[in-house]
Amino acid sequence: MMIEKMRLKSDRALSLQQLACCGSHCCMPVHGKDLMVYDHLDRQKEPLLLTGHHRDVSAMTFGHGNILLLCSASADYIVVWDIELCKQKVQQGKVADGIIIGKLLGEVVHLSFCYADERVAVCSGATIYILSSKQQQVILTLTGYLGALTSAEFCPWDPDILVSTSEDRMFRVWDLQNEDVLYQSFVLSAFPLSTALFLEDRHLITGSVDGQMWCFSLNDCYQCHLVMTMDLQMMEKRHQRTVNQQGGVNQTESDEVVSKPVLRMASWSQIPDLSADKKSWFCIGSSDGLYVVDVATSELQTVLYFKDHPDLSVSRAGSWVISLRHDKDPWVWLQIAFFQMFFLVSSLFSPIVALLELRVCDDLGRMWTSAEGLSVFPSSPPLLQSPLNAELKKKESNLPKKKGGIKEQPLVFNSKVKSSGYSSAPRKVLFSPKTNVQKNPPTKKSPKKFDLIHKDYPADSAAPTVLCVDRHITDKKVSCLQYSGDGKHILCGLGDSSVSLYKSCLAGKPFVYLGHDKPVSSVNWSLSRQWWLSASDDLSLRVWTHCSSEPAIVMGNNAFSKPIRGAQFYYLDKFILLSSGPSLQLYLYHVDDTHDDIKRYQQRSVIKQGRCFQTTSATEITTFSAINDFFSYIVLVCGANRSVQVFDINRGKVACEIPDAHTRAVHCIAQNKGSAFSHQAPDSSNIFLTSAVTDGVKIWDLRTLRCVRRYENHLIRSHPCSSAISPCGRLIATGSEDNCAYVYDIRSSSFLHKLHKHSDTVLSVAFNPAIPELLTGTLDGKLKLFRPSTGSHLSNDISTKQLENNFFIKSK
Repeated sequence: MMIEKMRLKSDRALSLQQLACCGSHCCMPVHGKDLMVYDHLDRQKEPLLLTGHHRDVSAMTFGHGNILLLCSASADYIVVWDIELCKQKVQQGKVADGIIIGKLLGEVVHLSFCYADERVAVCSGATIYILSSKQQQVILTLTGYLGALTSAEFCPWDPDILVSTSEDRMFRVWDLQNEDVLYQSFVLSAFPLSTALFLEDRHLITGSVDGQMWCFSLNDCYQCHLVMTMDLQMMEKRHQRTVNQQGGVNQTESDEVVSKPVLRMASWSQIPDLSADKKSWFCIGSSDGLYVVDVATSELQTVLYFKDHPDLSVSRAGSWVISLRHDKDPWVWLQIAFFQMFFLVSSLFSPIVALLELRVCDDLGRMWTSAEGLSVFPSSPPLLQSPLNAELKKKESNLPKKKGGIKEQPLVFNSKVKSSGYSSAPRKVLFSPKTNVQKNPPTKKSPKKFDLIHKDYPADSAAPTVLCVDRHITDKKVSCLQYSGDGKHILCGLGDSSVSLYKSCLAGKPFVYLGHDKPVSSVNWSLSRQWWLSASDDLSLRVWTHCSSEPAIVMGNNAFSKPIRGAQFYYLDKFILLSSGPSLQLYLYHVDDTHDDIKRYQQRSVIKQGRCFQTTSATEITTFSAINDFFSYIVLVCGANRSVQVFDINRGKVACEIPDAHTRAVHCIAQNKGSAFSHQAPDSSNIFLTSAVTDGVKIWDLRTLRCVRRYENHLIRSHPCSSAISPCGRLIATGSEDNCAYVYDIRSSSFLHKLHKHSDTVLSVAFNPAIPELLTGTLDGKLKLFRPSTGSHLSNDISTKQLENNFFIKSK
């Protein structure tokens, strides 16, 4: 809740000036050239009046250390004040004075202390002056800007790094020790940049006066890589839409365009947090209120509007100063149920300055909660009427039964009973025991070739970045890829309506399966690896076995009126789950792999529809995902209305829905399924990702239905490039239209590696479930296999060539 603690009136408007506020004091100019310092923790005390400037004060700021320092600037002097020392002098009847650290530097618009309070950055015109805070000394002078400066901030973890923003719409990262520019950005916006903010997880955020923000990641050399862009107005619309839908309010969106400038930003990570999900939050002071943003997801957590607090003196802000209450005793934070943040806000149209207090509770901004406690793991057995209890009745034999009871049979079956002796030749040599047998000690059996492979997926392995195999398989696109559960084989759905079965090393000639008339849209292995299925745009689905080039099950012949968007085995291979139009269909099946050369064109397998589920609002399904490795009731369904719906198959209904998960319809969804070779925490299976054109990749938590991270470095503008999660759950791979594949770390918003050497758009990606390998498929029909640069995932120093020769053994 936002509370107004102090209302200060000035003799002039202060909307364009930098004011000062810290956890215990605030400061504002009076009569132009004097300063008034207020103790807002003890408002009974008289304010401290500081005099000494001969011209109007234009900027001021407090320091960060235990000794409270105040720096004020005018066109004549730059002065540093020791507040406690000034109070003592006033109590003794003396005049409070400060230390002049600079003279005649021009009209100053921004001041900032370094975090050790030893240096001060002064922005005047197009020049930055680095001054000593203890004496009159100009340490550095930084020039080279094309427009007036707007801000300059020191890096919290490196005092020799400074970032500055300017009206020339660019920012620069300076190395103060070498007096050099480490990074200069491109022109980010059509409007001037207003402020910059360092985050503790080595991210840099810049904002402009039109509400645009850019988040960059910083490497060790302080080279900036763009992670994501944010639009404050669009984020507000998405947040308002979500709040209305949760409250059951159907409110039409207004077409009115309201300016929402980024006036000031502050990190939320300094709060002694009780939960880990606030560490990437930061708050934005704009003209109409305070916005709290999660930088990992670029979504608003909460908004505090001035209009929702009619008792506030400020209805439109001209400037912000954001500060956190600092206490020397860390145990004080454990004794209260909230944390205090202070904001000094100047009114845009009136000479009023308000000191606001925000009491931050631990559950601030938690918008989405799951009342039913959703999880991919079932909490109870299936219901009696559950569709999962359905069983398939096998067909009885069509041969006519013979009458007369049991058929007469001979008493002796000389062709089957060995003891009868009818089928064996007479013995000519009598039995003689072997007496000269040497007793050799038992020798250890030579290890099988398969045992040489590391059976556990290495959780700390490096990302696969080295191109090992490059193979051109077709002139059409590689639309889908999937490894078998043991990692030995790969299914490739191709744009030429065929499916190719490769060994994992991509060596040798593949086995090609034909039968579809249009491009294959999805392939899926069964958990037992005895059969697999393929779905195509020709409205058909086929189930195949290794022993036959002809499908065991064919579903088509006008069985579906709309294309099959996805198909897979479900519930430990008991069902086949597919989507067509707005329906999610559950099928029981029985695969008969016996061969009959006379009736080999007759389908001997059985398939029967068990249940059909409809999406809410009859929206068409674009893709879906379900776990087949264990019993799970949850199926995640993505609709054309940009929503993600969670189906509870046990109850046969939609359990909950994430509306407007992306700005476009989701074309790819992948769950953290792990593999038989990896070990993960059970709760990690509730993590899944979604991908949409022009909207990047989002990571979601099923338990809270909240987006926990977002990735936007890759380029997806028109093609539905797929994404995948590694078996260890630590890496994410995604295709891109810039002829690259991107590898992300799930703990960071920036990409780890950018895999080049592709000749066209990377459409499909897949991780090997057994060893650290990444397979990519491109639009021009090429497969590329990447492995880590080191061999740490192999035991006994096995080389890559030995891996290809020993591991990929044809299963019998």
